[in-house]
This record gives sequence, structure tokens and C-alpha cells, in this order.
Amino acid sequence: MTTIEDGGQYLDASYRKLELPDTQYQDIEFEECQFIDCNFSQTAFRNCRFTHCEFVRCNLSLMDLANTRLFAVVFRETKLIGVDWGKASWPVFHVDFELEFHHCILNDCSFFGLTLNELVLDECKLHDADFREGNFADSAMTCCDFTHSVFMRTNLRNVDFSESTGYAINVLDNEVAGARFSRDEALSLLESLGIELVD
Repeated sequence: MTTIEDGGQYLDASYRKLELPDTQYQDIEFEECQFIDCNFSQTAFRNCRFTHCEFVRCNLSLMDLANTRLFAVVFRETKLIGVDWGKASWPVFHVDFELEFHHCILNDCSFFGLTLNELVLDECKLHDADFREGNFADSAMTCCDFTHSVFMRTNLRNVDFSESTGYAINVLDNEVAGARFSRDEALSLLESLGIELVD
């Protein structure tokens, strides 16, 4: 399938190698659809819905998700630089939207103020990402690079940071009870307490 039209409803459709950067779409529903090797960079999906969909090796950088709902969406080997996830629609009666990111690039993304429990971030690059004032309890953020990402008044209870690097998390300013960190990287948490380690 190669066509996508405003107001359309697409079930179990497969899209491959679509080149549709900087395009505007609205009021579309995608369910159980798969997008492979597609380019939607700077594309706007407004008032749309993605349910049980998968993106593989796509370019979704600077994608605009204004008032769009996502549920059970999986991203694999996909570029998502500069996406403001806060513009999407996240109903308050939900806390777990079953979002998964595997081997993705999410540099300069904003998750500011979002409640996304059980979020999966697996082997992703998240340079300069914004997690301030969000609730990510019970998430798996493993084998990721969080260089220069920001955590402030963030709920990180029971989050698994195993094998992740580059994070600077102030344990006094964030909820980290039950969180898991790799032993060597966990030493960085002491910096926020003003503790100096000596041999």
C-alpha cells in the first residue's frame, strides 16, 4: 500500500519505503499497521491514532504528533530526533501506553511532564532528552546513552537502568526508590550528594 489519505482508516496495512517528508495528515486511524524504511521526517500527524503499530528503520525526526494518540506502538532502529512527545494526546485515565523503542535515536526529544509507566527504551541514544516532571515508574531503560539528558522531579521508581550510561540524576530531586543501576555507573549518583570517593 502506498496511499495515505486524511480521514482514512487503515487496518493491517504495510507501508514500505514511503518518502513523505514535510507532509500534513489529519484524522487518520492506523491499527496493526507496519511502516518499514519510511521517511516521515518533519511530517505532521494531527488528530490521528496509531494502535498496535510498528515502525522499522524509519526516519521520524521532528515529527509533529499534535493531539495524536499512540497505544502499543513499537519503534525499531528508527530515528526520532527532536520529537516533542508532549504534543500527543495521552488520556489521563491511562498510565501505561505500551510504547517500546529498540535501537532508536531519540536525541533532543521531550517527554516533559508525561506519565508513561512501563516505557521500554532498549539500546537507544537519548542525548539532551527532557524527562523533567514525568512519571516513568516501572520502565525499562536499559543499555541506553543518556548523555546530557535532564531529570528533575521525575518519578523513576523501579526503573531498570541496567547497562545504561551518561545519566546525571539527582537522587534528592527525583524519585528513585527501587530503581536499578549498573554498579560502575551508579557512582555518578553520589555526585549529586556532594560525596567524594577516594581509593
